[in-house]
Amino acid sequence: MSLPPSAETPPPSAAARFFVLPRVALLPPAAVIVAFSIHAFWSGRTPPADDPVYPRALAVVAAGWLLLAGAGFFSARARKLLRHYGPLLGAGVAGLALWQVLTGKLALLPMPYFPGPDRVFAALREDIGLLSQSALHSFRLLLLGYAAGSAAGFAIGVWFGWSRQVRYWGMPVLKFFGPVPATAWIPLALVLFPTTFGASTFIIAVASFFPMVILSSSGIANVRHSHLEVARTLGATAGQLIRRVAIPSALPSIFVGLFMALSMSFITLVVAEMIGVKAGLGWYINWAQTWAEYHKVFAALLLMAVFFSGLMTVLFYVRDRVLRWQQGLIKW
Repeated sequence: MSLPPSAETPPPSAAARFFVLPRVALLPPAAVIVAFSIHAFWSGRTPPADDPVYPRALAVVAAGWLLLAGAGFFSARARKLLRHYGPLLGAGVAGLALWQVLTGKLALLPMPYFPGPDRVFAALREDIGLLSQSALHSFRLLLLGYAAGSAAGFAIGVWFGWSRQVRYWGMPVLKFFGPVPATAWIPLALVLFPTTFGASTFIIAVASFFPMVILSSSGIANVRHSHLEVARTLGATAGQLIRRVAIPSALPSIFVGLFMALSMSFITLVVAEMIGVKAGLGWYINWAQTWAEYHKVFAALLLMAVFFSGLMTVLFYVRDRVLRWQQGLIKW
């Protein structure tokens, strides 16, 4: 039964809508105000960077957050985002402010080894071309090494997991040589490959190979025999058993191997790019450290964190799409 017009609930006023927003939505703007005030009005012991990219970045963060807060007046999804990311973004901006206090303002951390965030952001803008080229080179090197090592590890892991005889003879060799750090193979790689790029690709492939073999073979070996017997009863051949039963059943373990292989590739990439490669983020860090330009070192580390985190996020997205029945089981 509908209510008479006089009894209907009036639409909320602008003041009432304001209180709909979660209180944590105020944390990022407050942190931005504090960080900007520290940068602009506190005369520190070291001069600030000439490039104003750092305060502009703070302004962009504040503007984006205010737009999201405006959407929160009308959207429950926007309010959910405000509630979830408000403390995180506020803590991140507050961390930048504390970083600048400890470095540029009070100089509690020795210069030039610990530059302030304003200098790091300025280095990002100053060397954006070289950093972009280095990131692309690192991505190509990482992709080739990771793909080669993971593909080889997957194939041999399936072989080990399916055949008891192969596993009997192969696992002792793998257990003996597998734990050897990939970087220990650098002298041999430099002899085997005519170019440093080929040697670096080999080192990354070795780092990806061991976890992929272990997790793939474990997943194949632990497939339920009842699934295999049902497929055999229906007339499946050995190849069909591997392709259509064993590998799909082992996919959760295989994806764990892909995650571990990617993590090992990240670790090895930086070292591999320092053995003579003429481009890449690892090379850039080594080059900047040689000239004592540590603000550029921190800029490369920041870009590297975004780069590696993005690749891991993409892999988790692929996993959730492939393994829909396990979506959300492993969080990232």
